[in-house]
Amino acid sequence: MIDLKPSINFWHDFKSNQLAGLWLFLGSRKSLQIVRPSILQLIFWGILGGSANTLFSWLVAGDAGVFNKQGLVSYALWPFIALIVGIFLSQRTNNARLMLVPALLWLVLDTHIALLQSFIQYLGTLDYLPDFSYDYLPIIFMVLFVWQSLAVVWVFSRELKWPWWERGLIMLATLFTLIVWQMSVKDQPIWKVQETPPSISEQAFYAQSQLLNKALEQIQFGEFAQTHWYFLGVGGASYQDVFKSEVERIKEQFDTRFGTFGRSIELINNPDTLTQVPIASKTSIDAALHRIGQQMNKESDVLFIYMTSHGLANQFELENAPIDLDDVDPKWLRESLDKSGIRWKVIVISACYSGSFVPALQSPDTLIITASAADRTSFGCSNEADYTYFGRAFFDQAMRDQTSLKSAFGQASETVAKWESAQGFEPSEPQWVIGKNMEMMLPQLEQKLFPAAHGQQSTTPPANSNPAAIQPISHQGEPVTAR
Repeated sequence: MIDLKPSINFWHDFKSNQLAGLWLFLGSRKSLQIVRPSILQLIFWGILGGSANTLFSWLVAGDAGVFNKQGLVSYALWPFIALIVGIFLSQRTNNARLMLVPALLWLVLDTHIALLQSFIQYLGTLDYLPDFSYDYLPIIFMVLFVWQSLAVVWVFSRELKWPWWERGLIMLATLFTLIVWQMSVKDQPIWKVQETPPSISEQAFYAQSQLLNKALEQIQFGEFAQTHWYFLGVGGASYQDVFKSEVERIKEQFDTRFGTFGRSIELINNPDTLTQVPIASKTSIDAALHRIGQQMNKESDVLFIYMTSHGLANQFELENAPIDLDDVDPKWLRESLDKSGIRWKVIVISACYSGSFVPALQSPDTLIITASAADRTSFGCSNEADYTYFGRAFFDQAMRDQTSLKSAFGQASETVAKWESAQGFEPSEPQWVIGKNMEMMLPQLEQKLFPAAHGQQSTTPPANSNPAAIQPISHQGEPVTAR
């Protein structure tokens, strides 16, 4: 028999109920010994619980969220169920005061958990949490939500001495109901971000063919008996700005420092550039390679390709919703390169599992650099970053310091390894694979790329130095993600 203590005054009852909630979190029956139920306490804790959960939902949604009354209704359903359980228990034990206890204890514990989650979420928005923790926060929050209900069932089943089979059956049924419910209503939070379906404007739709034609037409001929570098940059995924920023910055670096102005083209998937830059698609990539192959001197000129996006094994993502784009696979890229007639090639692919492209792209006249091994992820993609880890280490740092691609790759690999080790990530293991002919030809080709190192005077203005911090740029409110 559960012996409930009589009410004394509001604040005394408030403190007792708060302490009861903490004991409930530990699964202790002591929570039933000190709880002081009343209608006023139930209403007050109901308001506190709703407010705490609204705060947490608002912090998760950020500035883009709007109030969603359906989410508040979904939240109120659980204390209502607990109240029904209390009615059942009060009739079963012939103790009328027991009716309010399950709902009250649930609300007390839920309020404290919601405040804890709000504090953790706030630290996350300030980027004060370890990067690895962000992947586990949704699981932790789910476990806390499930436990606060299971704890009520556990404490009552022990105090009322239910048979083990009845206790186990009710616990399993409660667990199943909570998980199914949480998964089904996760898209109905109290503070909700209204997703706007992606769209492409009429202006952008008709501008794209003109943008591509104009970009292709400006690619100049390579002069006879001279070495020229051509640059093709591909930013694959539109939903993260880092790929756009990275391609733009690297193209500018090549145009100003490495003399590719008039012989470079960028293809970018991003909503901000739909009316300014050709999109990155298999069609535009193939057209760019074909045009460059027509314009360049095949024996003395070299193409530098930089592709950055998310990826899977043998897959480089091209995404520009609502346009349905096909991803790039190694076989298609090799065929497109072969059709272009381009001989000397430096191909740099920055994406997860980008090393899987190496076997298909290998040739005697090709240097292949990838940000990761075939079975490894790479890191550093977020909207707030200007470069991915590999892009910053290789282009923004090593290519400014070193005087050869080989030494730049070596420095970049060491830098990326240090960053990944500091963040606790599995090493991405960037790859360098060079054909025999390219290995002999590369020093000659690099005389144009790094003229100062070979006793030549550069005819191009130096790039504006970007004094980036040695540590990789992180983000606010989200982890550095694998790609």
